[in-house]
Amino acid sequence: MYVLILFNKLSITIIERLLNGNILRIKDLVLAFAQLFGNKAQNLLGVDISSSAVKLLELSKSGDKYRVEAYTVEPLPPNSVAEKNIADVDAVGEAVRKAVKRSGTRQKNAALAVAGSSVITKIVQMPADLSEDELESQIMVEADQYIPYSLDEVNLDFEVQGPSETSPEHMDVLLAASRSENVDVRVAAADLGGLISKIIDVEAYAMETTFSLVAPQLPNGAEGMTVAVFDVGATMTTLSVLHDLKTIYTREAVFGGKQLTEEIQRRYGLSYEEAGMAKKQGGLPDTYIPEVLEPFKEAMTQQISRSLQFFFSSSQFSSVDHIVLAGGSASIPDIDQMIEERLSISTSIANPFANMTLSSKIKAQVLSNDAPALMIACGLALRSFD
Repeated sequence: MYVLILFNKLSITIIERLLNGNILRIKDLVLAFAQLFGNKAQNLLGVDISSSAVKLLELSKSGDKYRVEAYTVEPLPPNSVAEKNIADVDAVGEAVRKAVKRSGTRQKNAALAVAGSSVITKIVQMPADLSEDELESQIMVEADQYIPYSLDEVNLDFEVQGPSETSPEHMDVLLAASRSENVDVRVAAADLGGLISKIIDVEAYAMETTFSLVAPQLPNGAEGMTVAVFDVGATMTTLSVLHDLKTIYTREAVFGGKQLTEEIQRRYGLSYEEAGMAKKQGGLPDTYIPEVLEPFKEAMTQQISRSLQFFFSSSQFSSVDHIVLAGGSASIPDIDQMIEERLSISTSIANPFANMTLSSKIKAQVLSNDAPALMIACGLALRSFD
């Protein structure tokens, strides 16, 4: 399981280097020290900032069982986040503040994520006999050749993957880097919302973490299977392909539930907010299903088919064993059945909370409806238990 943190997995050796090389700024060092010497037992809030909402989730754990303590989905003003890039940090910060208040959580420490498209990842080989301090030093020295930006413009982290298959004397190390602005804007939004950013992860790895909770619902716990997870959000669809529970491919496409909302708005003369509510709560004319919803379901099925074809054409795989639907659009009635019938691939709706207990203030049916859209937030909340 990947455990990338991007700016808080820092040893004393690295902090000394940062003070001299100003790779991170003072506020990042404060966060680093907070993580190093803070209360590691404290739960983290998983905070997923998508293009349409802030999704906040708090989990607790007893033994090997998880419990949902608090969660909420707080809508964002239109255009405050564009294709996973925060355009209005004040609006997002206000939504975070509202989400914290509505959820009733008392936690202040948060884990957030940047989009995979804003992260550079690279598997590099390092001598297997390096100590942890030596490995950190070597990574910092060699990172320049893998990152097309000045190191003072990025936040980076790494994770040892294990022995190299091609060279027994080396180990594979996953290096991940993101422009500092991508991290800073999320830290700023969380700060405006009254939260302290402890971890910045990558959405694809948060999705992989949560998939470990969905996998037991598949044959043989998904071991040996190739599974395509489609996260269909408001404006973006992200495909994550996992083989034997590890991510092997990701791709983003501009497609999402906003297109359905806008068609409802246009067809029935509603405001965007009214159209969004009608989409969720019903009450639309009888023509809605055949003339609006069914065409959108067809378009979603075609988008998923095209994304799979891109995957097949760029890998050694020619098929997948199963499709998992996530994101807000996964809650569209019978969309899983349509995709399964049209593509002849078994399909299910993501629910990482199926085997969790719930706090008394959590409404089970409401959580079940929101579950597909909470995959990334769940993966981030699970970072509490690393």
